[in-house]
Amino acid sequence: MNWDRIQGNWKQLTGQAKEQWGKLTDDDLDVIAGRRDQLAGKIQERYGVAKDEAELQLAAWERKATDAWFTKKD
Repeated sequence: MNWDRIQGNWKQLTGQAKEQWGKLTDDDLDVIAGRRDQLAGKIQERYGVAKDEAELQLAAWERKATDAWFTKKD
């Protein structure tokens, strides 16, 4: 999945991010605002992992992103 698409639809995807990284707060997700580097930093901070590990987690999450993530749920 293209990160630009994730960033452009960040508000819709915050639930997916919280599902993956439950230690991230709503405030964290608001500050991140879809910026990949900010998300990596918050993962490092909240989970105490190295930058490389945070990047691996992000890459795996990005690969899991499907079109279903971008459909509006009522």
